[in-house]
Amino acid sequence: MNLDLNLLIALDALLEEGSVGGAARRLHLSEPAASRALGRIRAAIGDPILVRSGRQMVLTPRAHELRTEVHALVERARAVFTPPGPPDPAALQRVFTVLADDVAIALGPELLARVHGEAPGVSLRFLGEDPASDGSSQLRDGQADLDIGVIQGAPPEIVVEPLFTDRMAAVVRAGHPLTSGALTVERYAAADHVSASRRGKLTGPIDEALAAMGLARQVALAVPTFGAALIVVARTDLVGLMPARLGSRAVEALGLVALEPPLDLPAKEIAMAWHRRYDADGAHAWLRAQIRATVATLTAD
Repeated sequence: MNLDLNLLIALDALLEEGSVGGAARRLHLSEPAASRALGRIRAAIGDPILVRSGRQMVLTPRAHELRTEVHALVERARAVFTPPGPPDPAALQRVFTVLADDVAIALGPELLARVHGEAPGVSLRFLGEDPASDGSSQLRDGQADLDIGVIQGAPPEIVVEPLFTDRMAAVVRAGHPLTSGALTVERYAAADHVSASRRGKLTGPIDEALAAMGLARQVALAVPTFGAALIVVARTDLVGLMPARLGSRAVEALGLVALEPPLDLPAKEIAMAWHRRYDADGAHAWLRAQIRATVATLTAD
């Protein structure tokens, strides 16, 4: 049997209106078209549905039995084809997984306070990024809802939304020798450094900039995140390097000193990425809005 859902809608109108004319007006059809629909419904169900009683039509007992069930089915079908509205944050019960190494330090406390203020049933899980992956595979496979950080070369199915641009700052402990006197490029290069790299790299753009000036630095230690580098900087004379805006609150909390590097370093564009399947997901869109609002607050000049 071929199922025509239009007949279900027509049946709902006939049962609610109790007349062909009323159903036709409700469905924006002509009366002959509504009458033809009634004929098909009668053949499909094996019941006349509406019968004449004097000058009016009345529902058959079978029609009375079907009325509530048919209306519920039509409403459920409409819900399937209706775009979801904004979710009620207070009713959300969901765990969001976010790929974010150092962004977790900068955004975590403020984002959590904002999220829990509206949606106490929501939990956030921040994961460190896989050194062997750019994060796109984890978004594609559903292992993560969002990726926040420096995102490059994302495939077409990944949406990338820039959040803010950050310049790099040198970071040292309070009382470090570099906090006294002019910070020249020679003094900067002569100091021992700690590198923050997921892949354990000891060199990067800063070394290229120094090499162009005939200088080189000694990287004594490599750690996987900027947060780990700050802990090392706080307890040694090593010099760290991190995004200024992203790390400002952590630098302040640890009593460190941020210095303007004595050479031109490329800025970092921090972005938020997600798989396109979440474009129309109301809860996911709500979380993205919370992240935008948190970033706006933390990066306000």
